[in-house]
Amino acid sequence: MTETTEVERKRELPDDGSGITRLLAELGYRPEAPVTEEDTYYSRPDIDYMQTVECLRVRRRGDFAEITYKPASNGTTHREDDMVSKVETNAVLAGAAQAISAERLLQNIGMRELVRVVKTRVTHRHPEIPGVSVSIDTVAGAGVFVETEVVRAAPDGAAELVEEIEKALGIVGHPTVSLPYRDLVLGQAER
Repeated sequence: MTETTEVERKRELPDDGSGITRLLAELGYRPEAPVTEEDTYYSRPDIDYMQTVECLRVRRRGDFAEITYKPASNGTTHREDDMVSKVETNAVLAGAAQAISAERLLQNIGMRELVRVVKTRVTHRHPEIPGVSVSIDTVAGAGVFVETEVVRAAPDGAAELVEEIEKALGIVGHPTVSLPYRDLVLGQAER
């Protein structure tokens, strides 16, 4: 199990993100192979994680699976500029088949399933900037987004680095998205 501080901001894209992909390459970022992630989100029966903006999910990606928890949001985790900084706790499972057991366990202890989110992500990393990723996410039922993320043991300087990268990519004018993909997909399903 690991704990890190994740500082991120996502923005909605009006297109498929191909222009940003070209610019990332020009800036020296290297794309990883596209991955499809299926996230199943849960909430407690006595506390609505939609209201507290907590995250408990089981993630599947190829042969990989993990359980992630992010604590409730408050004034220190979400800034007015939609920058999010939270301690993230991850437990990596023995393999993708363990995701079924993890989901069964959560249901057996009373957690209720909220939604499944399927996204295809292409992550770009710069070889000289560790802990930084820029991802283009295509989320079924929600749209296309760019997420700039800095992961560190402590958040010092991470928000400034996110802003610097966004400026270099020319995406500062794109609308920020404060809601998690979970909430966006649920919102579309309710329409």
